[in-house]
Amino acid sequence: MAKGLDDIEQIFQHISKGDNFLLSGGAGSGKTYSLVQVLQRIYATNPKADVACITYTNVAVNEIKERAPFQNLKASTIHDFLWDTIQSFQNDLKKSLVELIKNETLKYPGKSEVTGDLFKDMNIEYREWVNLEKGEISHDEVIAVSEYMFGQYPLLSDIVKDKFDFILIDEYQDTFNAVIKILLEHLQKSKRKNILGFFGDSMQSIYDSGAGDIQQHVKAGIVKEVVKEDNRRNPRLVIDLVNKLRAATDGLHQEPAGDNKKIEGSIKFLYRAKAESNIDIDEIKRSEYFGGWDFLNSKETKELYLTHNLIAGKAGFPTLMSIYDKDRIVEYKNRINSHIKNQSMSIDTSSKTFGDVIAELNVLPTPVIKKFIEENSELYDEAKAYPFDLFKKVYLDKDQLIGDKKGSANEERQKGERKDRLIKHLTDVQECIFLYQSKRYNEFIKKTHYIISSVQDKIILKEAIEKLSSMSDHTIGEVIELAEEKKIWIKDSKLKQFIEEKKYLYDRVRKVKYQEIVNLYNYVEGYTLYSTQHNIKGDEFKNVFLVLDNGGWNNYNFEYLFNNRTDKVSVLKRTQQIFYVCCTRAKQALVVFYDQPNDKALKQAKEWFGNDNVIAVG
Repeated sequence: MAKGLDDIEQIFQHISKGDNFLLSGGAGSGKTYSLVQVLQRIYATNPKADVACITYTNVAVNEIKERAPFQNLKASTIHDFLWDTIQSFQNDLKKSLVELIKNETLKYPGKSEVTGDLFKDMNIEYREWVNLEKGEISHDEVIAVSEYMFGQYPLLSDIVKDKFDFILIDEYQDTFNAVIKILLEHLQKSKRKNILGFFGDSMQSIYDSGAGDIQQHVKAGIVKEVVKEDNRRNPRLVIDLVNKLRAATDGLHQEPAGDNKKIEGSIKFLYRAKAESNIDIDEIKRSEYFGGWDFLNSKETKELYLTHNLIAGKAGFPTLMSIYDKDRIVEYKNRINSHIKNQSMSIDTSSKTFGDVIAELNVLPTPVIKKFIEENSELYDEAKAYPFDLFKKVYLDKDQLIGDKKGSANEERQKGERKDRLIKHLTDVQECIFLYQSKRYNEFIKKTHYIISSVQDKIILKEAIEKLSSMSDHTIGEVIELAEEKKIWIKDSKLKQFIEEKKYLYDRVRKVKYQEIVNLYNYVEGYTLYSTQHNIKGDEFKNVFLVLDNGGWNNYNFEYLFNNRTDKVSVLKRTQQIFYVCCTRAKQALVVFYDQPNDKALKQAKEWFGNDNVIAVG
């Protein structure tokens, strides 16, 4: 590529040769700005070009439409793009769903024998909820069935290539692996011509469901890479820090650009040398290193942790977190399941309760589990009464509670997230309440399941939602039942199946005060000061306070980062990425706190932050 050409010129040199391209750029480099410039130049050259622009959220879709209002531009989320492609082929769609149910990629709650005419008398429709018995599929199913259909029916690839001269993908690293497979494997088998353009940064890939890096396709020559070195967000000191970090990964180097060329910024690495008592984060926040910070302003200041556990109490949903993350009875069940598998035991559990299996196998609980059982004897007695074959299906993880949290209130929820069906249902109920309380009545009416056909219906709906809005002091179970009764948000087939198969978990959650769901919703939707390090990518804040705590996670460990441990490369890579994303959120000041780093970690911190910026506190 010719020296001195800017990123747009380089991209169009690739386009002129008919090559797919990748624009790689670090945080704050203006990749979306470049995407808009590419669109503008495409349409300046050919006003009749057909272009699909795939983005991560509806907020990004609207931004693209506002900045590039071209008639032949189809901007959409990936789910909408795929659904628009496959929805007309109902016969093939039905056959594909049947095959995915048969091979257990999708779960069908209906009859035990699934036949080819399962969806014969219905149209498959894309909804916010899933009900396969009625032919209604949702986000996860759209991804799965699309990838299957592109693999089975090559004509789809021909149709897409004929329809679009260009397909541009923003934030490619967060796009589902199945989608990258469609674009870079299935589409490439078609002899039709079109151009794919990817915009993103592999270093900002922090979700396991995302594609992460497409360098294998670059190396294979399928995609040509262009590197963008500008940084228009971070001050110089933060840029210097992350350049040092990337020097050990992919070597991408950034320079200040735009208005932030004049901003020096501030970085500090605070640490506690010895553990003489529990960490008092609030006391650290009152120190001189946070002068001028407004911790009451969640739009300006963000406090980041690796895990939600450290936040749950402050944010007001401790009971829900303890259920999903610290249920030692479920842990005991897992221990018994492992014993059965490891011993290759043949045991008929079809008519036995959890208590029966405990008595028969005599697998002793660990001291931690035993203590939990002693402190929760009533709960343990309830658990022992559940049929074992149902109870063994209960698995708990805090991701099922939190899902994919938003970094701020301005960000839009992505489709296809990790919450379990119960929490997803409760989130939908609370969103109905939130929309009504925020006087966003049109959005509320569109969201709710209640069907309005008269003025009287509106009156009934108003009374119902106001009653629901006043029930924060009631139990979660009471709110679910009233929302169902008043048709504010009804139980779909997946929730009914969830309640049947995971009754133990449902029984625990339904007894919790609904106020915890309100608090959880506010936290997940970005209305609070606190956030985890995963949930702020794409956002930026004047001040960022980053608390480095491993939180018992196997996938991340800051000791690996600051000691450059390579015995588990995947852990080191994930930790590098999460640290990079967090540091690059700061527009002015960044403070990092690390509790009890060893000498090697301190040495690394001084190399990255500078001797004068590494300070002992507490």
